[in-house]
Amino acid sequence: MIWQQVYAPIANSLGWSALAAALPVFVLLFVLGVWRVPAWKASLAGLAAALATALFVYHMPAGLAASATLYGAAFGLFPIGWIVYWAIVLYNLTVETGQFEIIKSSVGHLTGDQRLQALLIAFAFGAFLEGATGFGTPVAIAASMLAGLGFPPFRAAAICLLANTAPVAFGAIGIPLVTLAGITGLPLSSLSANVGRVCAPLSLFIPAYLVLVLGGWRGLAGVNPAAISCSVAFACTQFLVSNVVGPYLSDILSSFIAMAALVMLCRVWKPKGALPGCATETTRKVLRAWMPYLLLVIFVGLWGIAPVKHLLGLATLHIAWPELHNQILRMAPVVQKASPYPAMFTFDFFAASGSACMFATIAAAAFLRVSPARFFRLLTATGRQLFFPMVTIAAVLALAFLMNYSGSTATMGLAFAATAKLFPFFSALLGWLGVFLTGSDTASNALFGNLQVVTANRLGLNPVLMAAANSSGGVMGKMVSLQSIAVAAAATGMPASDEPKLFRFTLRHSLFLAFIIALIVSIYAYCLPGWES
Repeated sequence: MIWQQVYAPIANSLGWSALAAALPVFVLLFVLGVWRVPAWKASLAGLAAALATALFVYHMPAGLAASATLYGAAFGLFPIGWIVYWAIVLYNLTVETGQFEIIKSSVGHLTGDQRLQALLIAFAFGAFLEGATGFGTPVAIAASMLAGLGFPPFRAAAICLLANTAPVAFGAIGIPLVTLAGITGLPLSSLSANVGRVCAPLSLFIPAYLVLVLGGWRGLAGVNPAAISCSVAFACTQFLVSNVVGPYLSDILSSFIAMAALVMLCRVWKPKGALPGCATETTRKVLRAWMPYLLLVIFVGLWGIAPVKHLLGLATLHIAWPELHNQILRMAPVVQKASPYPAMFTFDFFAASGSACMFATIAAAAFLRVSPARFFRLLTATGRQLFFPMVTIAAVLALAFLMNYSGSTATMGLAFAATAKLFPFFSALLGWLGVFLTGSDTASNALFGNLQVVTANRLGLNPVLMAAANSSGGVMGKMVSLQSIAVAAAATGMPASDEPKLFRFTLRHSLFLAFIIALIVSIYAYCLPGWES
């Protein structure tokens, strides 16, 4: 028998029901931000609250609740945890073989200034990784590189979380927008153009914002030429590619142009007060040291080529999740008409981004002549290192999926939709909430995309802009999602006791930047009507 979702289970009141639906979110915020417990414990507390809400407020059958929880945990481990694991193995391989010291020297020769290193690695190289793979890879790799370059673990984690904002909507070869187009039926090209128009103005601001957070106003004044060249190169390319070409290459081309601009600038200009560059290594040693990451770029590029992608996808398994697939009925206005809620687990082992990283790591180990026994010890050591971060990722995704399938996430979305004329502002915050809960802009778009369109049509707003606002606002929730916090902490070797501090630090920046995105969307909706079409 199919169970039907109800979106106002408490006295048929959307307001009271929304407060109850938000209980897991409040628990997460309180336990992590006020009690200051490690992220894995906070995520389990939030999951317990979500189970209680699903069972006793929404009266979800226990079997469905258990299945949805396991489904979310499985998705957290694959593909997300799979990517994180191999990204850290790749980094640990370079450290174990001594190659990371040469990488540090080569970057230090280009610039010994931590502000420029943050722009080059956290923002520009991180944006390339976001565009190529997404799903936690940029934070995992860029944060580990900064920590290896001498950044304190907390600072390395915080900077990379802040940097992983503007590129997220176009991440993983445009997957968030491809998903949004599929969910809403809106043209992909229009969605890409609108997201570019919302995110590009913020991209002009993010590099300078990073340096400001890192070194204050005096620190920013010392590297203004670098911040300006990086931001203009990235934002202009992002705007043009997203509007003319589409979402697939927006991040990759933007990041390449930004990196090129920084490298060329550093050859002719040095900031005042910068540390001297490190001793120059031979070209052969530098190429050998960078080879693991060059192999990563090669494999990620191969995985993005259509024929290769098709070939790898032939072994993909699509599994109807037991006791959940099409066993729940979603109702209007969350969907246009009552329809079963699918629950298909995609096990694309060979096609997954994490597998591209795995093959790159194996190839790098062979290139560096690491013995199988030594490589196996590295794999097991990384597994021990990532145990608690993996618990966090699995628990947070279990929480998110349970809230989705119980209907509590839809209740909160409908409460946002009830803001009427203020909806353009709150639509971006709805996307922020989706990413905070799921850790994924793709998942947030799948969750709230159709609700954005239905609400926009009811209020006489542009549905393309409102759908784009969901994805654009969502990128600012990435830095406070617990899975991102866990990835950053694991990548830098930061103690678990510092995770609550990292969450509190990123939360204020996340809300501030989400507020800016919401204002930009509101300006498009009411001050420039028609231009965003």
